[in-house]
Amino acid sequence: MKPINNDIKKAITLDKSFYQSAAYFEAAKEKIFARSWQWLCHQRILHLDLYDYAPIDLLNTYLDEPLLITKNKEGVLQCLSNVCTHRGFILADQPGSGKLIQCKYHGRCFRLDGFFKSMPGFEEAENFPSASDNLHQVPMVNWKDFLFVSLNPAYEWSSVDNALNTKLGFLKAEEFRFAEEYNKEYLVKANWALYVENFLEGFHVPFVHDQSFKNMFDYNAYTTELFDYCNVQIGYANESEYCFDFPEGHVDYGKKVAAYYFWLFPNMMLNVYPYGIQINIVKPITVNRCKVQFLFYLKDEEIFREMNADALAAKVEREDEWVVEGVQRGLASRFYRNGRLSPKHETGVHHFHRLVYRFLNE
Repeated sequence: MKPINNDIKKAITLDKSFYQSAAYFEAAKEKIFARSWQWLCHQRILHLDLYDYAPIDLLNTYLDEPLLITKNKEGVLQCLSNVCTHRGFILADQPGSGKLIQCKYHGRCFRLDGFFKSMPGFEEAENFPSASDNLHQVPMVNWKDFLFVSLNPAYEWSSVDNALNTKLGFLKAEEFRFAEEYNKEYLVKANWALYVENFLEGFHVPFVHDQSFKNMFDYNAYTTELFDYCNVQIGYANESEYCFDFPEGHVDYGKKVAAYYFWLFPNMMLNVYPYGIQINIVKPITVNRCKVQFLFYLKDEEIFREMNADALAAKVEREDEWVVEGVQRGLASRFYRNGRLSPKHETGVHHFHRLVYRFLNE
């Protein structure tokens, strides 16, 4: 794979082999996904107000890492490996309560902070227990009750946190209602990265999406702001009457912003509207298949209904599927290898390509 030129005016896109090769698909698992910050869940769905620990699998179509979220008596959450350090048995397959977590295979016990507590039959074992007998602690952060983890972080969460808070810090997202009745999951017949790239540019909007979506924005004012490991597209209101009510001191105070489209490297989107947040998680399945999960957190349900936001999101999704699946088919052509990027409209795609190349080659 050729390097991505840092100057978008000279850059070409990733080679098409990235979207077709099983080797790249597998390499991305450890080099990109395991080293980035991944959406885990919303704190509320763990029900740790009722239990002391809850299991959850991280990206169960791809990373498949079994994790365990625990809560101590002070209410502090931790993320641990959900695999016993004796013989690798899954410790918990459902939420539980108690001061200890006991393996159901041979009885090894751990405290809620992951430290080894006891194990029958090891009285004669030498140099036991050691640090390797404790459960591995996985870095986890909490942003407005949204939990993120990284199995082997290549960068600090703070770089993402600062960007999110600059734009979204004024939102009380932890108070939004998790509207799971609107949740959906879509199977897309394309490589996960093609779906991400389509999200990262508004260039296609006038050509792919119909008037009901286009009317929301002043296309000529549409902008993209880049950060180290995320970026945000800003949709300024056109005919839409729905805009954010920013507090004084906000970086966009006085502007008619109808939407923020945040992307967190490599596979998460936060579509932020005056009604709340629509989260998209892109889950790789195979080299040419992915699933996209839609999760809704509502602040103003009246605006949500007036905008017909559920139906609009589903329609836009189907239109996006159509184009990315078309690209996946087109990549099979003998006559296409890569292309150029629009310096005006595709800075987000260029940003993504540079990060992908860098992580794959580090």
